[in-house]
Amino acid sequence: MFVDKAKIFIKAGNGGNGSISFRREKYVAAGGPDGGDGGNGGNIVFKVDLGMTTLMDFKYKRKYAAKSGEDGAGRHKKGKAGEDIVLYVPQGTVIRDAESNRVIADLSDPDKEIILAKGGSGGWGNSHFATAVRQTPNFAKNGLPGDEREIILELKLLADVGLVGFPNVGKSTLLSMTTKASPKIADYHFTTLEPNLGVVDLGDGRGFVLADIPGIIEGASEGVGLGHEFLRHIERTRILIHVVDVSGIEGRNPIEDFEIINRELSEYDMALEERPQIVAANKTDIIQDEDAYREFVSYARSKGYEVFEISAATNKGVRALMMRVYEELQKLPPVTVFEPEMDIEEDIFEDDGKGYTIRRENEVYVIEGPWIEAVGGGVNFSDRESLQYFQRMLLKRGVIEELVEMGIRENDTVRIGDLEFDFVF
Repeated sequence: MFVDKAKIFIKAGNGGNGSISFRREKYVAAGGPDGGDGGNGGNIVFKVDLGMTTLMDFKYKRKYAAKSGEDGAGRHKKGKAGEDIVLYVPQGTVIRDAESNRVIADLSDPDKEIILAKGGSGGWGNSHFATAVRQTPNFAKNGLPGDEREIILELKLLADVGLVGFPNVGKSTLLSMTTKASPKIADYHFTTLEPNLGVVDLGDGRGFVLADIPGIIEGASEGVGLGHEFLRHIERTRILIHVVDVSGIEGRNPIEDFEIINRELSEYDMALEERPQIVAANKTDIIQDEDAYREFVSYARSKGYEVFEISAATNKGVRALMMRVYEELQKLPPVTVFEPEMDIEEDIFEDDGKGYTIRRENEVYVIEGPWIEAVGGGVNFSDRESLQYFQRMLLKRGVIEELVEMGIRENDTVRIGDLEFDFVF
């Protein structure tokens, strides 16, 4: 089954918590703090697999979570880092943020890999907080949560040339005649239900990748039938071969067919309206209406299109068409690579990177966010130094100032995660 779109949820591992530990050995009267750091959480990594041609692997499994880092331990033992999860996708996969639909990455480079969800950093053990004055810190840092997001994977074929046209006009036959691809061919509409790729070899190292795009119908740009699924694969092509059935066997008007396809292309993506086109007037070996045939050729040429009169079934005029397409490709820029529209790190913090947000819920000031919850989770309220450290962090990051600006008063309740305490100036 050819699957070219999937929505999945990814979650990187959380960082392990730092350890609160003190050296305890015989004959050592005052062993210092020796709590180790927590390990970093595992990342979610995406890589290109040149052997993959579909997103089928993501059709049934929709959630991927990396392992969290292990907590630190005494004797300065650092927790083991969580293992990364590596997800392989076909070359040409575009990754979008599901909420905003903005492009995060385009995996068109076969050597490229990208960390799409970064594991949380491990928390510091209490040995990090020892100073000449504070020799027995009884607190440590919790690990930070890993990134998580819902993403959309879209496969947009990497082809130099796309074959477009109504169903049953001979696109699959043309592909089979010019490449080693073996598309399904039969004398009925919608034989092709998925794109097919092949390499046109013209000899002497000359060639290009040709894609047979399933038949586009009227209304495809609005999603009629499988319109959007088919049109997606034309976006990267540098030139289009517009195949038109000029035989008149089915009683269709080739001019009307030609205009409908071009209208659907432009309505789906205005850039496709400017995409170079070469017209392949196909099935010239079985023409039933000579007048309609000549009228179409004259019409297309009057619009500035180069027309090749071919018969894909008998190979008539096919090589000349492919040679001309190759010549035109030499004048055009490389296959389109979609530029990211948002940074991978974006939206991890909902508050422009502060690491927290503050809102009033009745008489309670609720502080939320990865950074503030990690800091609050490591507070030892029975330890004075731990409380002082917590207060300094709130001052340093502007939390206290923001609370005061919001009108907080002495003994008002503050909530951070599961932690509640009275505010004291």
